[in-house]
Amino acid sequence: MAAAGALAPALRCSLGRHRALSRAAGRRGRWPFLAEGASLRPCSTRAALDGINKAVVDRIIRVDHAGEYGANRIYAGQMAVLGRSAAGPLIQQMWNQEKDHLRKFNELMIAYRVRPTVLLPFWNVAGFILGAGSSLLGKKGAMACTVAVEESISDHYNNQIRTLMEEDPEKYKELMQIIKQCRDDELEHHDIGLEHDAERFFILRSPWMSFVSVTVMITNLLQCLLCSASVIMRL
Repeated sequence: MAAAGALAPALRCSLGRHRALSRAAGRRGRWPFLAEGASLRPCSTRAALDGINKAVVDRIIRVDHAGEYGANRIYAGQMAVLGRSAAGPLIQQMWNQEKDHLRKFNELMIAYRVRPTVLLPFWNVAGFILGAGSSLLGKKGAMACTVAVEESISDHYNNQIRTLMEEDPEKYKELMQIIKQCRDDELEHHDIGLEHDAERFFILRSPWMSFVSVTVMITNLLQCLLCSASVIMRL
């Protein structure tokens, strides 16, 4: 009950700081498959963007950015409840990797001129509540949430890799490497959760996976509607 009582002020404090997380995510992370000192260069000309399937790339980067932002909020919620417990260092370790993912997708948003989803405010609140709420069940509840979310996201990344392979594996090589690295990290988090008794709350796995899948679907649908409305207004 004490943890539940602390949740409300923690949520208010976290909501006030979410912009700081986004700004911090703009700092460049280090990725093993990029040469030392290398970074993505913004596509500064129309010609640089003409060679790619912009619709596919936009959708992939936008959804992945939203997903990594949501993952950061989930771990922020878990740390708000369990940060001072024995599980705190483990959760922080996984959160640090998610911060690195978000930094990389922030770079991709700039490089490919992709606008973020309008659902970021929703992810900000829903992610934190999901992380904090699962943590109120204790460490095993938090790990069960991690397993469900990471499994769903890993499947999503695999689908994106298949899509890019069908498009042109050479043209999208760097983007695919980034997605593969993120997927491997998510699978590592998934396995860590299983190693810490996540199966004890297996009954919650399907609802949490459904939440992530439905949210991704809504993100894509809403973005399509906004794009269609924008085209209609130009006619």
